[in-house]
Amino acid sequence: MASWDRRREFVALDLGTSNVVAYLGGQGIIYNEPSTMAYDVNTNSVIANGEQAYEMIGKTNDEVRMVVPLVDGVIADLDAAKDLIKIIFSRIKLSDILKNALVVLACPSGVTELERGALKQVVIDMGARKVLVEEEVKLSAIGAGINIAIASGHLVIDIGGGTTDIAIISAGDIVISRSIKTAGNHFDEEIRKYIRAEYNVLIGIKTAEKIKIEIGALTKIDNGRTYRAFGRDVISGLPREVVISPDEVKNALLAPFSKITDLIVEVMENTPAELAGDIIRNGITICGGGALIRGIDTYFESIFQLKVTKAQEALLTVIEGTKEYEKQIDKWIQVVDFRDQKQFKMN
Repeated sequence: MASWDRRREFVALDLGTSNVVAYLGGQGIIYNEPSTMAYDVNTNSVIANGEQAYEMIGKTNDEVRMVVPLVDGVIADLDAAKDLIKIIFSRIKLSDILKNALVVLACPSGVTELERGALKQVVIDMGARKVLVEEEVKLSAIGAGINIAIASGHLVIDIGGGTTDIAIISAGDIVISRSIKTAGNHFDEEIRKYIRAEYNVLIGIKTAEKIKIEIGALTKIDNGRTYRAFGRDVISGLPREVVISPDEVKNALLAPFSKITDLIVEVMENTPAELAGDIIRNGITICGGGALIRGIDTYFESIFQLKVTKAQEALLTVIEGTKEYEKQIDKWIQVVDFRDQKQFKMN
């Protein structure tokens, strides 16, 4: 117990649909790679993960199975999710640190209690004593600089890879939240559909993602920039090049963003009147990779007539949010102890 009292380590893990980020107190981010994994079909063993596996997408043979543990904000392959956590912790040699650490696991809101418990157990089995599971949208709000402890309503939109989470947060927790499986990966698929419909060319999902990153926008861009994409002509079957403009990408993105807008309206309609007044004053905060799409703030401002703020570190707001737990590590260790005791009594 003496060694525990002298040194309290802190580890945070953001389990995203597209990326997994690990943070170690005192060192910073020690892992930030795609959540993609590659398995040998015959042995069911992991042959690549992270950036190495991501580069293999669309380029493998029948002997390789590509897996993304989290799809649309839910765990599609629990075994793969467990493998991924084990690989990350073993790669960064956290086994000795975990026994004296508070570990915060950030999960999408769509992950069930059973799945949360399974992921938590993986970390415990690796030697962790204190594991806290929190929702990403709550951590994102903290990481974006919102003081969620005060009784003042804030509307947060977290656009990740698999889901968009929309929440009203006040007095330290989520008051109302909704989630939709329309997010970064869906945007990529809409770009693919658009190019196939307009040009009869089938492009890969990685190419669609690059188009979104390079020229994706929700407002008109006058810099004349285009993107040269390579794919397969669906009629001739031969390789073909197409040139895509920002306006075309905008047309592809408007439909999925319309769904997100409708969900924001639904959340607002169910928000208590006093908190609705706070939102008029505080505006909207956007987090996640989707916040990087050009013109997204202008797009939402024109629809809702509210101030829209993009988080400065949109891709890392979850990890930034966990740092507040690190600052109050003694308090949260007690919270975990209390929950463990409560669970013990229930059993």
